[in-house]
Amino acid sequence: MIQMACFRHLRRRFTISPCLILLFGCFWIVDCSRSVNHVSHQQRRPSITPINRDLYHTSDTLMKEVIKLVKRHQDRFHVGSVPFPFSHFFPIYRICLFDSLTFQQIETFTSSNKGYKADLNVVTYCQNITDIKDSSKLRILLSFGQHARELITSEVALKMLYILSEEQTLPKRNPVLLNRTLQNLIIKVVPIENLNGRAKVEAGEICERRNGRGVDLNRNWSVDWGKKEKDYDPKEENPGSGPFSEPESQMMRKLSRSFNPHIWVNVHSGMEALFMPYDHKNTTPPGEQSEKMKLMLETLNHLHCDDRCAVGSGGKSVGYLAHGTTTDYMFEVAKIPVSFTFEIYGDEKAAWQDCFKMFNPVDRPTFDRVVNEWSAALLSMFEMGLHEMKFVKEMAPVNVDNLISIDDYLKGYLIERKNRYGEKTELLEIGLQEMRTYFRLFLLSSILLMFMFCSRIPKSTRTVLPPVTP
Repeated sequence: MIQMACFRHLRRRFTISPCLILLFGCFWIVDCSRSVNHVSHQQRRPSITPINRDLYHTSDTLMKEVIKLVKRHQDRFHVGSVPFPFSHFFPIYRICLFDSLTFQQIETFTSSNKGYKADLNVVTYCQNITDIKDSSKLRILLSFGQHARELITSEVALKMLYILSEEQTLPKRNPVLLNRTLQNLIIKVVPIENLNGRAKVEAGEICERRNGRGVDLNRNWSVDWGKKEKDYDPKEENPGSGPFSEPESQMMRKLSRSFNPHIWVNVHSGMEALFMPYDHKNTTPPGEQSEKMKLMLETLNHLHCDDRCAVGSGGKSVGYLAHGTTTDYMFEVAKIPVSFTFEIYGDEKAAWQDCFKMFNPVDRPTFDRVVNEWSAALLSMFEMGLHEMKFVKEMAPVNVDNLISIDDYLKGYLIERKNRYGEKTELLEIGLQEMRTYFRLFLLSSILLMFMFCSRIPKSTRTVLPPVTP
């Protein structure tokens, strides 16, 4: 009996063992297939190009280099002298940097909104400091690095400052003609408009184009703000909570108002193009002004882009409409007669996840070519603008934008102001529209009362003649 039980036990063990072997074999096959799939997926996934630190500055090192350059050439770079209008009503402050011996001659503007703070560095170029207020000179405003991932644009800004300082030159550029042109210009350069977004890119978010709190600064302006196309992606085109909700946009608007330029250029990358208004519709403005702008762009395309750049309105040439852009505001509202957007580089073959390669050159020869070509294009634009100076200045309006509107006053004063201790105080935005309405009614009623009072004065002082008796 005991022997029979042992036999049955051994038979059960040997009948189970093949099942276990088969089960383990199935697990092994599945695991191998998963490994193969994982390897093939890794092979299919495109590689991500990192930032080439041998070619590109960090934002911190770039600005330090700009400051050193400005200090070496204080005869050419100056602090802008036109103050921000009614700056005590707004959370925007001007900080002029000094050292113990010399004036650094670079401006830093600081603004904040709802706990989010941003800085804006501005370099002003004029060959003679006594001419900084000369209204006969052509005024040009250039902005670089509005989108965080477009590092190449700020490298062009640095190159331009080196050329203006005469520490560097460009081949095939007549220095006598260039100097004669620069004598008649005042140029303001914003090397990196979006410092907070740039910091996120340098920290590893290579595809980030928005600012430090996720707003696209080139969708945060008031012309056609907030409209969304069918392919709208909030990770790319978030317009913010309202026009000029972002400190960076507020500071750029104040800068454009105080400087009142004749020419505006917003430098981007992603493709090769020379754009003029409009971005929010697929047409260009009518009239002689538009024709002259287009002729300037076509000339630049021929001289510096080998006729390969797209030319025309951004809304028509780029293939999609963009709402709330800076250039549309500069042309339509700020009335800057020559308003452009330059797209200086794009790698159409790069995978959409490989953002650094898509928006920036990754090798030295291409990097040098782009920086030199577009620096030369900007200098040619200066020469053409000076040639058309009479036309440009005739089209430039009186700078009535320096006068503050009631809406701007209320928005700036009620939403965020400084209390008497210098601490920033944020008030509720509830009822803002009602406050504007009451303020307008108050002004209107005051004017009506004053008119009624003045109209009664002659009646009270008029001599009353006695009635004539027959």
